[in-house]
Amino acid sequence: MLRRTFFRGLALRGLAGWLGLAAVFGLPRPARAIGRYRPGRRAEVDLLRCVKHERKLYAYRQGEVIMTFNVALGREPRGHKVQEGDGRTPEGRYYITAARHDSDFHLSLKISYPDAADRARARALGVHPGGQIMLHGLDPGIEAEWHDRHWLFNWTNGCIAVTNPEMEVLWDSVALGTPIEIIA
Repeated sequence: MLRRTFFRGLALRGLAGWLGLAAVFGLPRPARAIGRYRPGRRAEVDLLRCVKHERKLYAYRQGEVIMTFNVALGREPRGHKVQEGDGRTPEGRYYITAARHDSDFHLSLKISYPDAADRARARALGVHPGGQIMLHGLDPGIEAEWHDRHWLFNWTNGCIAVTNPEMEVLWDSVALGTPIEIIA
């Protein structure tokens, strides 16, 4: 626990320094400060849109993009998720249904996959549709030098991943029930 607190403190100090440099040099910066385990506290995002072929997640408020993130996807990024274990990120309109601060991947927001159509498709194929599709932070096994470039390779099992500081921004900005569109 002490180690986790120490490293979290280092990460926050590093981010605070970066935010200070961003202010001085006019660099782009995250839309809000980092918060702690209270999803939707400021709920400024009313739509998330992930465009898989761009490897981007866009956060909208009242029709305007307010934040953009590079994302890693499932190891098989093309096509809609059909069954558990296929490594694909689903496509369609879903919702954020839960928030987990105890996630294996920093923080996570659960996506409502599978919906009724996904379950019916899987049933017709005689397979299990899978589940536990999340928007989450980084795998702790990813080495530090890859954190800002994690999105250059597909490493999730079908989830959408951003960096840990970005996940903290989303954690504060996205309320439960927020729609997420995932587009090929």
